[in-house]
Amino acid sequence: MADGLLNILLGVAASAVSAALGWLAQTLRRRRRLDRAREFFGMAEGTECLLVVPRHAKLPDGAAVALQDAYALMELSALIKECGAHATILSHERVRQGIGTKAEVCLGGPSVNSRMAAHLAWRFPGLRIAEWTGPGSPMTISAGEHSFSRVPDEAEYAVLARIPGTDSRRPVFLICGQTPVSNQAAVRFLLGNRRRLMREYGAGKPFCLVVKAVNTPAYGPDVVELAGDLTRAAVTAPAGQRPAAAPEPDTAAASSG
Repeated sequence: MADGLLNILLGVAASAVSAALGWLAQTLRRRRRLDRAREFFGMAEGTECLLVVPRHAKLPDGAAVALQDAYALMELSALIKECGAHATILSHERVRQGIGTKAEVCLGGPSVNSRMAAHLAWRFPGLRIAEWTGPGSPMTISAGEHSFSRVPDEAEYAVLARIPGTDSRRPVFLICGQTPVSNQAAVRFLLGNRRRLMREYGAGKPFCLVVKAVNTPAYGPDVVELAGDLTRAAVTAPAGQRPAAAPEPDTAAASSG
């Protein structure tokens, strides 16, 4: 009888220890994944992430953000909250600061976001993005021998790029789509493939990718795939072009902590 009771107690104890070790392992794995995400996005706990938004392409006064851009901001805000950081949303014409002391996500094409235009000219001088000229405009994204043109109701493209931080600096992520739907699709790709991107680029490498949103009238931003890696061509300035000057770090923010 005593032996049977002892075996039961030992079994219960072993089960409890096994459950505790399993819980601890799961907690440590989640913690490691979160730490890697914070490093990749530059969003340490308690820090600020700047979300730079474009003006609405069809509203010259910039009175509103396109609906799909608002959805993209909501998804980015969920990521920022997951990392324990907090978001500050500013329209592109209100941002007058350098880069490096805050993580940043810049949204929208260079024709509707002047800060996007500055970032692209500085770090990706070989990249070209044609402006919208009316319904059916191809808005071609090109670099070197690569070219991606919008085909209405079939394919829309977006640039997904990162300007890495240096030392303790924070990175800048660029989401530059041909349409607001492709902006949201690029955000979906970034969030859904972050582990793959972490493995390939780590925290310190720049990248410039093009993603493709397939048949957006039917699928919206949900069906998105990698269309090409333009990094090498995008970082190389065309012959005879003078590189844009690098922006200064946000020293005022740095000194204020």
